[in-house]
Amino acid sequence: MSFVTLGLNRYLLYAIEKQYYTHPYPIQERVIPQILKGKDLLGIAQTGSGKTASYVLPTLQLLQGKAVAKNRHINTLVLVPTRELAIQVQKVYKSFNDHLEQGIKYLAVYGGVSINPQMMDLQGVEILVATPGRLIELLEKNALYLNEVELLVLDEADKMLNLGFKDEMTTILNLLPKKRQNLLFSATLSSDLGAIQALILQNPITVEIEAETQNIDLITQLAYAVEDLKKGPLLRYLIKHHQMNQVLVFASSVHRADAIADKLSNNGYSAMAMHSKKSQGARENALYKFKSGDIQVLVATDLMSRGIDIPFLPFVINYELPRSPKDYIHRIGRTGRAENAGTAISFVNKEEQHHFGIIQKKIKKQVVLSNTDEIDLKGL
Repeated sequence: MSFVTLGLNRYLLYAIEKQYYTHPYPIQERVIPQILKGKDLLGIAQTGSGKTASYVLPTLQLLQGKAVAKNRHINTLVLVPTRELAIQVQKVYKSFNDHLEQGIKYLAVYGGVSINPQMMDLQGVEILVATPGRLIELLEKNALYLNEVELLVLDEADKMLNLGFKDEMTTILNLLPKKRQNLLFSATLSSDLGAIQALILQNPITVEIEAETQNIDLITQLAYAVEDLKKGPLLRYLIKHHQMNQVLVFASSVHRADAIADKLSNNGYSAMAMHSKKSQGARENALYKFKSGDIQVLVATDLMSRGIDIPFLPFVINYELPRSPKDYIHRIGRTGRAENAGTAISFVNKEEQHHFGIIQKKIKKQVVLSNTDEIDLKGL
């Protein structure tokens, strides 16, 4: 199937061509026509499946030729859990909006930066991408109004619920018109998600894309049995041995991420940490330098990884295993994207071996646990 069959106008089709997309991803193929018909929709698809464009494209089209709403009365609200994802979604809007006959004013707002420029930039905005906390701050300052919202998008709703946005979400939903189109996207279908689905969706179309196994098959998975004290030397050995010019390392905590990055830097490797305790400017700088190749290693926590979208990232390393198989799939899915192969490496200490067995059972794939005793880590 091609994008031509999905009901998109010629300006968006031209914009898609300029982005070098040749055919729609399964999620795009199935949800874009439904969104254009005005249907409520629940889309279940993992990160990296083309989910963002699946709602960005039709929401831009639905506003084409439509009278601009009153100033500061937005038409479309997109709620996301993190600043990084808000910035990423804004970039996707820009990539398509730049080619439209009638440009739509869009804006991303999030915490960690001054609120005043965002308040000024809200003039004439029709599509707003926001984190819940910053949105509420702007509402309290009467910087915008939600009473004319016609379309609501919840992106990565599963993470929003896990991160404890329940009170903020209740406040926001109570300010929205009851008659509106609702789009809810999530990587998983959990019981918590079912509750919010029942709250906001009206006779929804449900689209579930089973793409995890296919994506994982593109990834070469390796694992090393290693005690905690040798994880640092092993990391440096692998970066050197495999000539890793770009590798994303996952850490379990803010403190550990800083420690790993500092140790790498002290040993002559270009590395930076990215986590919630860093300022927004520092986080954007680290991500920019990593994407541009100015640094070899980016050390991130799970939450921060939500804004990391690099089509050709060759290596991911789990310095420590995540708590759940779903998080493991999300982590290693940072590589092996857009039909490109990648390598994911996990460090597993003795206490984690049982948990690693559970992960393998969940993903239905056996990963050989290699012994590190024969690797010479002296001097590293």
